[in-house]
Amino acid sequence: MEKIMPVPDGLINMRLDQAISKMLGISRTKADTFIADGQITILGNPETQKSVKLTSSDILSINITEPKPVVEPEATDMEIIYEDEDIVVVNKPVGVAAHPSDGWTGPTVVGSLMKRGIQLCSYGPPLRRGVVSRLDVGTSGCMLLCKSNLAYVRMRKQFAEHSIDKIYHAVTQGRLKQEKATIDAPIGRAKTMDFRFTVSPIGKPAVTHYDVLEHFGSLATFVTVKLETGRTHQIRVHFSSIGHPLVGDPMYGSNPKINVELGLERQWLHATKLGFKHPRTSIWTTVESPYPPDLMHALTVLRSHERDYKG
Repeated sequence: MEKIMPVPDGLINMRLDQAISKMLGISRTKADTFIADGQITILGNPETQKSVKLTSSDILSINITEPKPVVEPEATDMEIIYEDEDIVVVNKPVGVAAHPSDGWTGPTVVGSLMKRGIQLCSYGPPLRRGVVSRLDVGTSGCMLLCKSNLAYVRMRKQFAEHSIDKIYHAVTQGRLKQEKATIDAPIGRAKTMDFRFTVSPIGKPAVTHYDVLEHFGSLATFVTVKLETGRTHQIRVHFSSIGHPLVGDPMYGSNPKINVELGLERQWLHATKLGFKHPRTSIWTTVESPYPPDLMHALTVLRSHERDYKG
């Protein structure tokens, strides 16, 4: 149904896209889409541009057609590795997002748990209730969510204070020279792509510790990684920044030839272990996640080769 309304006093002299974003509580990107589609216009001006500045005499026409809800598929292969009245820890498979978001039509951890009848807490944004930390769609392993509001408050505090042990295993391209090291470099969004990140002097502090577990000649290195901070793509960005991107990760510079030989369609990165104080009992609790088949296969291939890969 079309809604006709004058421009609110507080939005006069504001760009249309900015005004719509504030008025409807949506992102600028979504506001731009509605304007470009002609679902929001200034009355009498059907080709309204998003950059036009609103005046006190303008009348807005808002006629937004809500898309039909998409039924989210369930991640039926997602294993629950720990659960009690306060928390649930899953072994998140690759290809599963942490929570619903615009443009994502695949399964999510939150949605899959709800489909199984597991109720998450009421705290947090509507689509991210119970989520206190996330894993990338292309990263597998331990992910903790909160079922009680008490757990949400206390686990958020632990993650914010970096008092949780977050252990990952990864395979990096090339032979790391140091058997043990720390990468301390701030991370921010890349200017070229919104979804890509990079080491930047104006980024947020990020600290990654690693220990070498195994060398595969000059081709690759198997490492255990401990995070002090939890920036988006932190492990992927940090290893790429020192010239050793994760194998299977072309976004950050891995060799596609090696990825094909290892049968990898995503980065070799797995959240192996979480250690934390239980939110109710304060007892130190550790959960671990086994490697999925694709990562195990890549390790088997690496260990079976007697020569280094070339190229």
